[in-house]
Amino acid sequence: MTVRLEDPELRLQHARDIAWRALNRRERTVAEMARLLAGKRVEPSAIDTVVAELREQGYLDDESYARRFAEDRRRLDAWGPDRIERRLASLGVSRELIAAALADRGHEDELTAAGELLARRFPDPPQTPRDRDRALGMLVRKGYDLELAYDAIRALERGVRER
Repeated sequence: MTVRLEDPELRLQHARDIAWRALNRRERTVAEMARLLAGKRVEPSAIDTVVAELREQGYLDDESYARRFAEDRRRLDAWGPDRIERRLASLGVSRELIAAALADRGHEDELTAAGELLARRFPDPPQTPRDRDRALGMLVRKGYDLELAYDAIRALERGVRER
């Protein structure tokens, strides 16, 4: 049985409580928080108020969220920029903030990261077209664009030949 809170201040406090419980579990984007509150049947005016309060207090900050998310996914999961971009977009981060979070690494940095991932997953360079397709598919699934993935495979093969 759900009790409807009649007092607007109690409804607002209820929305704050939901938001704080969610933030205690993990960091959220503005859009995620709004969706979560809407899913809990919080009225739109309370959602707007709570989200605005949390943004003003610095607890919801899509820019820093995107930057940290990109760093973590690169370092912990070896994700490439395409996969990071797709995930941040699905979390409601704006295109401008995503671009800024991904701008700190250039082509050479991404190529190095893809090469390191390849070397870990495929200690011996691909010998057959099937092996090459598997390595290429792994890099593309991790979020590296196709041309960069080809470059990383070629670099791995050159490195082994030069030994």
